[in-house]
Amino acid sequence: MTEKGSQEIEKKLWKSADKLRNNMDAAEYKHVVLGLIFLKYISDKFQVIYEKLSNEEYADPEDEEEYKAKNAFWVPKESRWDYIQSKAKFPEIGKIIDHAMDLIESNNKSLKGVLPKNYNRPTLDKRILGELVDLIGSITLHEQNGIDILGRVYEYFLGQFANAEGKKGGEFYTPESIVKTLVYILRPYKGRVYDPCCGSSGMFVQSEKFIKAHHGRIDDISIYGQESNPTTWKLSIMNLAIRGIEANIKYGDSFHEDQHKDLKADYILANPPFNVSDWGGEHLKDDPRWKYGVPPTGNANFAWIQHMLYHLSPTGVMGTVLANGSMSSKTSNEGDIRKRIIEDDLVDCMVALPSKLFFNTMIPACLWILRRGKKVRNGEVLFIDARNMGKMISRRNRVLTDEEILKISDTYHAWRGEKTENPDYGDYKDVPGFCKSSTLEEIEKQDFVLTPGRYVGIPEEEDDGIPFEEKMEKLTSKLAEQMREGKRLDEEIKKNLESIGFKVE
Repeated sequence: MTEKGSQEIEKKLWKSADKLRNNMDAAEYKHVVLGLIFLKYISDKFQVIYEKLSNEEYADPEDEEEYKAKNAFWVPKESRWDYIQSKAKFPEIGKIIDHAMDLIESNNKSLKGVLPKNYNRPTLDKRILGELVDLIGSITLHEQNGIDILGRVYEYFLGQFANAEGKKGGEFYTPESIVKTLVYILRPYKGRVYDPCCGSSGMFVQSEKFIKAHHGRIDDISIYGQESNPTTWKLSIMNLAIRGIEANIKYGDSFHEDQHKDLKADYILANPPFNVSDWGGEHLKDDPRWKYGVPPTGNANFAWIQHMLYHLSPTGVMGTVLANGSMSSKTSNEGDIRKRIIEDDLVDCMVALPSKLFFNTMIPACLWILRRGKKVRNGEVLFIDARNMGKMISRRNRVLTDEEILKISDTYHAWRGEKTENPDYGDYKDVPGFCKSSTLEEIEKQDFVLTPGRYVGIPEEEDDGIPFEEKMEKLTSKLAEQMREGKRLDEEIKKNLESIGFKVE
């Protein structure tokens, strides 16, 4: 199967599935569809191994251990897709699917308490459910010709559901181009990777893709995450399971139930919720994580930054998405916390992002890249202004293109003296209007505000070789012509109005 063929499957499947949604809320339907896609995938993978074992002289295709040895889930007979699809038109199809999910959980410890099991609820139309089973049953979801069909479909559906849910959708999904930008800047090749608010695990999925694309080994990284929304936590486990990624993803609030207290990560990637006002900071006033100052109870931005810094190893690097206000706010101790972090030389790079990148908010956002134990560019910060980048993919949303992502990440790596993906960015230089390397002294003069626009300046206009006097003459001539045309049109309108009885003074 080609890349284009895979994309056509994604769109066709979404269009058909969305048509079946009827009047069901997208947030509810999401779990119905993604649960079935997960079930179909593990059944498909099971079936491929089952057929191979059936053709081996001494192998037993019903031996659970054979599947575990091949990093596959054991799928009991009544959970296999051919059995479920044979019952798709039965009125008890919901009960059959719930039973299938129960059996899989009881036979695979890592999925305990993760799979959706409410397909038999009265509010779910069983005719539509049966049609959905037939629809998902029409495609093969295991890898074909090197293309991860299931991963692509699952990721596409996550994005489409986030779009359909709007503000609520952003709780579980960070747009791919933002995640990809962070991953290409951080380059998480080897070590411990952590996300304290991992949503549906998009950061980890993109990290895996980056490692594979650069011929690295996924076994060289250990993944740790935490998610406070129970349904999103389940999505996260399933999203990693379909890719065979082993991870330590815990459920709970990272501020109040830190499940990785002793973790010191080599890479931290996160997109915490913006400007959260009810994060319970009043109960954490004396927390050891607040090395740079107690965060305000009315905004969690600097609580997230300090939580991540607390979990960063002595040579670790972190990248996080935050609202633009985090770069300049001076209210409730935020300015002082930011100042201390800057003075400790932890800020490596700041990236101002274009608008309309998110499904769930119109709040302008930025990327913070912080690094412990800087070995290069001590006492400097790279500022990148990417606000004019991105292409619109709908009336409401834009994405960063792959070329733009590489321009941002390669600029950063060139600044650090590292190898770039594109040789054209091999030697760093300040580009007015786009990037500037500034010293801590320069930042101090700006009162420790980190907004890239303050540092990068404005783009230089290209010299087109036309003398200023000649340009001015052309402009004034055109203006005079437009004024004459405006006067003529006014007279024409006046005549037309008078001809139908309106007197115009």
